[in-house]
Amino acid sequence: MPDYYQAHPKAYHQKTVCIDPTSFLEPLQKHLEPGCRILDIGCGSGRDMRWLKKRGFNAMGFERSAGLAELARQNTGCEVIEGDFEDFDFTECPSDAVLCVGSLVHVHHEKLPAILSRVMAGLKQGGKVMITVKQGHGTHTDEFGRVFHYWQDNAIRIVFAEQGLAVLDFAEQVSKTTGADIWLGYVLNKQDCLKQKS
Repeated sequence: MPDYYQAHPKAYHQKTVCIDPTSFLEPLQKHLEPGCRILDIGCGSGRDMRWLKKRGFNAMGFERSAGLAELARQNTGCEVIEGDFEDFDFTECPSDAVLCVGSLVHVHHEKLPAILSRVMAGLKQGGKVMITVKQGHGTHTDEFGRVFHYWQDNAIRIVFAEQGLAVLDFAEQVSKTTGADIWLGYVLNKQDCLKQKS
């Protein structure tokens, strides 16, 4: 896949930074303790970190695109780690919650379990996870060469269960940028080891 986000950080920033994330972040907020540490994986422009920081959370970003990482730092004043979630050691970033808003849409179905396991490695037991994916079947390549992998609700819930993630909240929302795509949003709880075995 051509690296659109590395090549066009400003264009992506302009398209996404002004979107109000309240509708999809509030369901996560109500499950979080005040001041907890949140890692925003694929933080993009820093829009969601800024929203969380204003509400008293300790937000930190993770972003593969160097250009977007720098824009996120400028927009939020938060620390942003540059890296690829396919090989980064997330035990170096212990957190109370992990945010994956739109950051998994380019991940092939077969790779998702391993990536989820990796990104949750630094998440505390009982920690919360926010994930959004696009609803649909198969894949789609857009005009920028980005490949999107779509999900059905029942299929991704199986993946979550296998990773020891329990669904606390779920919502379907129409895309704020295209008005056509449907986003599936999940707030998940990382169950403790005893519960997973029982």
